[in-house]
Amino acid sequence: TSTPKPGWQRTDIVGPLRARFDVPVGFDTDVNASALGESLWGAGQGVDPLVYLTIGTGVGGGAIIHGRPLHGLLHPEMGHLQVPAPNTARTVDSRCQCPFHDSCLEGYISGPAIAARWGAQAETLPAGHPAWAEVAETLARGLVSIITTLAPRRIILGGGVMEGPGVLEAVRAAVLRQLNGYLQVPALTDDMDHYLVPPGLGQRSGVLGAIALGRQTLS
Repeated sequence: TSTPKPGWQRTDIVGPLRARFDVPVGFDTDVNASALGESLWGAGQGVDPLVYLTIGTGVGGGAIIHGRPLHGLLHPEMGHLQVPAPNTARTVDSRCQCPFHDSCLEGYISGPAIAARWGAQAETLPAGHPAWAEVAETLARGLVSIITTLAPRRIILGGGVMEGPGVLEAVRAAVLRQLNGYLQVPALTDDMDHYLVPPGLGQRSGVLGAIALGRQTLS
């Protein structure tokens, strides 16, 4: 299908793999695979529904419902949830960086979007830089939409941007502030540290999830 990644639009992924290995081949999104891996062996064990969101070179999300990745017309595109434009001062380029939308999560808080907005790579920005507060507030907007729509029992937040100084803690605080007491659920009001969590499998979530997808398909 289409993708904002240059050179990959309309690429036949399945054909060459099927021809080379002579086995049944399918594919899913990296975040669906990561969500499945985390649900089986990581920070989402015993939690259903579960959402995995990655904030890195792009922003994407996968949901596990009844033990399997959620699919509908296609797959969830949580990274393209529409959010209000941040009004942070001092940005080099204040525009949404998504080529398809004018105000979505990926266009504001992915790694490339941060670099375009602030004129520096995310990993070079120090603690206290206004970019991190912008990331937290904007991501929280998307998370509130996910929480009020899918009501997951836990959300796992992965990707390189989430490794920024103090980002996870700031996101937790922003989500509570934006919910504004609307959802009186102990997991949110009393135990946010165990509701919004980092991946338990680190960078292995996607690879292990892909193995799990193959196992599910064969069974």
